[in-house]
Formats: sequence, C-alpha cells, structure tokens
Amino acid sequence: MDIDLLTAIPIAIALSAACGFRVFIPPLLIGLAARFGVIEPPGHLAWLASWQALTLLLIASSIELIGYYIPWVDNMLDTITTPLAVTAGILLTSNLLAGHDPSIKWALAIIAGGGTAGLVQSSTAALRAGSTGLTGGLGNFIFSTIELLLASGFTLLAWLVPFLALALCLLAVLAFWALIKFVRRKIAPKQKLIPT
Repeated sequence: MDIDLLTAIPIAIALSAACGFRVFIPPLLIGLAARFGVIEPPGHLAWLASWQALTLLLIASSIELIGYYIPWVDNMLDTITTPLAVTAGILLTSNLLAGHDPSIKWALAIIAGGGTAGLVQSSTAALRAGSTGLTGGLGNFIFSTIELLLASGFTLLAWLVPFLALALCLLAVLAFWALIKFVRRKIAPKQKLIPT
C-alpha cells in the first residue's frame, strides 16, 4: 500500500513524535496492527509484522517501559533513547515516503521525522530532569505514564486521523515546553538556596 504524500507527512510526524515519547512502542503497535490485519502498512514497513520483529520489539519495549519507571534509571535511559528516537523518526518517515522522490523523502525524513522525534524526546528528558530535581525522581512515574499514553495514542491516531494527530502533536510539544518553563521556575529558587 502506497500512501500519498499529503497523508504520509502527518502520519510520519505523528509517528515520529510517538517515537520521541517511547522509541519502541510505535513500531511494536504498527507491527501488531499489521500482523492482525487492523492496518495495511506500506510495503517498506511490512517487516514490522513478522514474528521475529514483533518478538524483538516486545522485548525492547518491555525493557524501555520498565526502565522508565525506575527513578534515576529513567534519566540514564534518556541519554540512550534520544539518538534512538531520532533514528526511529528518520527510519519510519523514510519508509512511509519510500515511493516518493528521494530528495523529498530524505529531507522530510531527517527534518520532520528526526527533528520531531528529537524535539519531543529532548522535551521529555528536560521535564524528567526537572521532576528529578523537584521530587528526587519519585514523581517521574507520572511523566512516564503520560509518555506511554501519548506514544500509544499518537501511534493509533496517526493511522486513523493523521491531521488530528499532527495538530495534537503540536499542542503536546507546546504544552511540554510550557511545563518545562514552569518546572525551571520552581527549581531556580531552590538552586539559589544552595551555597556555592
């Protein structure tokens, strides 16, 4: 199944944002949906429905999921998952645009796919670092749960209503940046109390 460019772009951006929240959840959900005939992904993503891919994605998703619920481990995971999220965004976007002009495909894959995944991942990493500073890591499970829900939700919406998913991605990024500013304002007074 080939997807026209105007539909592929919002799907790709929403999936890239989902990868920014959780790297392995979007490919796992796409693979499961394709395996059970819920969606028909483009030919270049069909391999996600193989049992081998699903097994590896399930293992990786489980490790990622558990790791993000352990204080301080979640912060370490952010350093690993940031480049992985960018790579996943680029790969998903390039595969979705496989039938299109290579110059357009790769420009969009790097800028829109990798850029969106990197922006979302860096936002969540900054929020988690702020939460760790405020709560000693004990409040991070709230962000982990929200990220898991957003990764799953954006993946599903990307296939069902791509333009709504795109709009919600933009709103989510704006909300996260507003939240980052709020957390930084809360941390700044505490840092002034620490003698240098």
